[in-house]
Parts: sequence; C-alpha cells; structure tokens
Amino acid sequence: MVAERGWGDQLAGGALFGRWDRLVGPDIAEHVRPVTLRDGELTVLADSTAWATQLRLLQRQLLERIAGAVGQNLVRRLRIQGPSAPSWRYGPKHVPGRGPRDTYG
Repeated sequence: MVAERGWGDQLAGGALFGRWDRLVGPDIAEHVRPVTLRDGELTVLADSTAWATQLRLLQRQLLERIAGAVGQNLVRRLRIQGPSAPSWRYGPKHVPGRGPRDTYG
C-alpha cells in the first residue's frame, strides 16, 4: 500500500526525524535538531554557532550515516543553520536608519 500510494519518501523522512538521536548520536542530538526535509535537502538547526561549525565539518559522515539508515536518495545535502542574531526591531513600525546606535554621540 505504501508503494502504491507513493508514501515511501514520507515514511523514510518520518523515520529520519523519529530516529534522529540514534542516527547522529546523543551528543549531536542534544545540540542539533532536524527542522525540514524538502527535495533531498535536510535543514538542521544548531543551538550555537560552535555546533553549527562542528556539524559542517562532520557533514560528510552524517550524510553517510543517514543514507545507511534510511536510504541513499532521501537526503542528498544538509543545510546547517545556527542561532539567529538579535534584532533591534521592536513593534510593528520601523524607521529606516541605524537605529539606537546613531544617538550615542
């Protein structure tokens, strides 16, 4: 029924998200989580820039582990994101310019 309805990739993607900690190991899973899987690109979010850098160095090994567990063609590349920078924008309205930094004298 899965093959008949074309659900193979969705089930494999669900298995990837469900077994993330076993696929990448507990140390990485504690600091990095999968966010989306779209068109062979797995987007993961690291909780610090240091972990994002470490994951970029381990990218090839992680892709091999994932391919061995859920299939060769499911994840072809990783998109690694670190935490976002804080924003100076508060509220619904915004005035162009340098913001609070331009009033420091």
